[in-house]
Amino acid sequence: MAAQRRNFMQSPHQSWTDDLPLCQMCGVGTAPNCAYGSDGKGTQSHPNEDGHLRFRGEDGCFLYGVFNGYDGSRVASFASQCLTAELLLGQLNSSHTDNDVRRILTQAFDVVEKSYFETIDDALAEKAHLSNYLLPHNESQKVQERLKELEQEVSGGATAVVALILNNKLYIANVGTNRVLLCKSSSDGQNQVLQIGRPHSTDNEDELQRLAALGLDSARIRQAAQISGQSSTRRLGDYPVKFNYNEIDLLSAAKTRPVVAEPEIHGSLSLDGVTGFLLLMSEGLINALESAHGPEQANQEIVAMVAAELAQQTSLEAVAQSVVERVKRLHHDVYVSGRQRATYCSRHEDMTLLIRTLNYPLADAALTPTQGGRIYPVSVPYSNSQSTSKTSVTLSLVMPSQSTLTNGTNTASTLEEGTPTPGSQSPTATLQSTNTQTQSSSSSSGDGSLFRQRGSQAAQPDETGRVPPYVDFTQFYRLWGGDHSDSQSAQGGLGPQ
Repeated sequence: MAAQRRNFMQSPHQSWTDDLPLCQMCGVGTAPNCAYGSDGKGTQSHPNEDGHLRFRGEDGCFLYGVFNGYDGSRVASFASQCLTAELLLGQLNSSHTDNDVRRILTQAFDVVEKSYFETIDDALAEKAHLSNYLLPHNESQKVQERLKELEQEVSGGATAVVALILNNKLYIANVGTNRVLLCKSSSDGQNQVLQIGRPHSTDNEDELQRLAALGLDSARIRQAAQISGQSSTRRLGDYPVKFNYNEIDLLSAAKTRPVVAEPEIHGSLSLDGVTGFLLLMSEGLINALESAHGPEQANQEIVAMVAAELAQQTSLEAVAQSVVERVKRLHHDVYVSGRQRATYCSRHEDMTLLIRTLNYPLADAALTPTQGGRIYPVSVPYSNSQSTSKTSVTLSLVMPSQSTLTNGTNTASTLEEGTPTPGSQSPTATLQSTNTQTQSSSSSSGDGSLFRQRGSQAAQPDETGRVPPYVDFTQFYRLWGGDHSDSQSAQGGLGPQ
């Protein structure tokens, strides 16, 4: 079995999961790492090391994952394949209880960890052999170069977050510092944002207590902020940290292996009747957004971006990629602005965002505000260049009124086209932030009265074939006329004649 796993690792064209169907209800966006120069131009410092998975299994089972690799992509790539094989090849079915699912998830991570180390057995053996072998001086340079290659081969690691949907119930398994958000649209039309779990990092109190129980100095770990170059206290792979921890000063006092691959399991959470979306984000995406705007409202900001893109894009792939590009652009703009947080934005790591919709409709490119689309208000973050405070601007975005996607089934809407529904609510993303206020996109009166209230019924052309304007300028002309009454009398007046 170990030889089979090594063969899979060595061949980029083979996979345990080639025959599994991809889930069509999710989209993935990615961006490579980038470091900015003094001129604001960015360069990629290493190949993208993130990974992800999105498969549809049998018996109503769906599996998603985001993997944040480091020191190479080997562990992230292996974990995405092996975890899928350990979970979607008959191990799970609808008869399993919550305890069964949690046990299977935990076992799967354990198998991934052990299986990965089996794949590097040969490299470890060669490394040990060369380290103890005396060679002539003229061959020592080649040996040192080979030892360096072997060290890189066995040093890589990854953090992972996995979402499993079975029997329309959600389970989350987390190892490390990635993040999961569940956004649920409530009956009043607001988006409730729930972060599931906390990152396993050096500032996580529960993790510090776990490490202290092993004999380590938790205060020192908190101050160091990293363990062998990573902030995670749980991770997959990373052979030097797992097996040579007694040689690492920060970990040498541990009674047993301190950095582990055991997942923290959350769930089940029922998805019955839930309308919204699930977000799986790599550490690089979160860090980029928090570096640019601070950590206080990062969750609300990313949800607002997703909601805005869902209202405009016609594919989930485009939604996810557009959000990643927005974060990337925001991060870059803060750096070149030279403002207070620019020092935190000189570089960012690989970014991955996976979006899984839950009964949430996508925009229809064929529908416009005059063709039956619903008007969905979405609060989008706005940052004033003259101020450090952020506000929420409520925009009216068009969403389709027909053919909503319901957990894999395309179901026709029960609403008749063009029929207003007073009792129904449209999903919004209300961004709450420090010094935040919700304001209309109009000015002057401040109450948005310049804009006519439009229902979901399509506007009809008049006898001339023209559609009535969306904006009523009557108040503008009245205010303008009051300030320019003299000139208006002289010139015959302005406004509609």
